[in-house]
Amino acid sequence: MKVLLHQLEFHLGMLFGSKRLIGLDIGTSSIKVAEIEVSRKGADLLSFGMTATPSNSILGGDISNPSAISVAVQSLMSEIKMKKRSVSIGIWGTAVIVKKITIPKIEKKLIAEQIKWEAEQYIPFDVNDIVLDYHIINPQTSGETFDILLVAAQNDLVAQYNSVVSGSGMQMSVLDVSGFALANAFELNFGKTVGETIAVLNIGAGVTNFVILSDGEVIFSRDIPVGGQNFTNEIHKEMGMTLAEAEAMKISASHGSAVPEQVQSIISNTNEVVAEEVRNSFDFFAASNTGVNPQRIFYAGGSSVVPGLMESIQRTLRLSCEMFNPFGRVRAKNKSLNAAYLQQVAPFAAVAVGLAMRKAGDV
Repeated sequence: MKVLLHQLEFHLGMLFGSKRLIGLDIGTSSIKVAEIEVSRKGADLLSFGMTATPSNSILGGDISNPSAISVAVQSLMSEIKMKKRSVSIGIWGTAVIVKKITIPKIEKKLIAEQIKWEAEQYIPFDVNDIVLDYHIINPQTSGETFDILLVAAQNDLVAQYNSVVSGSGMQMSVLDVSGFALANAFELNFGKTVGETIAVLNIGAGVTNFVILSDGEVIFSRDIPVGGQNFTNEIHKEMGMTLAEAEAMKISASHGSAVPEQVQSIISNTNEVVAEEVRNSFDFFAASNTGVNPQRIFYAGGSSVVPGLMESIQRTLRLSCEMFNPFGRVRAKNKSLNAAYLQQVAPFAAVAVGLAMRKAGDV
């Protein structure tokens, strides 16, 4: 099977069709699956489910135990009675590189060959060991150059994800970047943000997906290696708890339950550390995109509910932060997907929703 790494298209018209895929988001702490049908009437959520990721089976986006994850995915699919077997899966981590480059404007049929040469200059991997793709940003813009998002993933990482999918009895139809899927879920709910530059964060357990959209186009994508595990690890170290006990403490605090004062102090201090890491990525973007400044931040992710975290990020970056619900403009078509359940899982669902909007044959 030939697997291509595709930049998603930010045009809902491209998504009409019956070749629906299951969106499969494999995170450090949880696995999410979603099935969405997009038509001219809007988006319908047909199925959604999530389960815990087997312990120590994925780290930094690299899958160390594909068979354990395959079993978990297969069990989840069976539990929520998903019958489709073609999936759109998101990859993330240090083995995925997204780089904005500028090349002289040439015939589009010549770009693919030019990109191979550019990859050797910009991608820190052997070009023979990667899956490579690209996306032209605003191709109709006048001028003598093209701005292009260059996207590369190491072959070993692609093989890991393919092993998970095939091991769970399914087929990988679309391989996407989790950050792009996040942007797609955002657009589903807010449309194209024309005339504005927006930052979108998905704060997970082990990583924060970070994308910048300008005039509705992704112009920057990066995975920041911080998330909920930072809090768990600090509680574990400073209070001598097991990791499981520390995780339970963090979750209790996130739910507003009473926790020891020391836990609150650790969370507060870690908020500042995480906020600084996020600011570093904003600074990195600013250094290579002079004059392009995000006006607002929208956020999702299970770890965004850690008490005080978003306030720390907002204070550090001096930008307003607003939570976005990936189900905001999605109609639930299954009785089991009641409002209370969707509200509970919404922080975790953004990437899976974005992946589920893809269809077989996307290029």
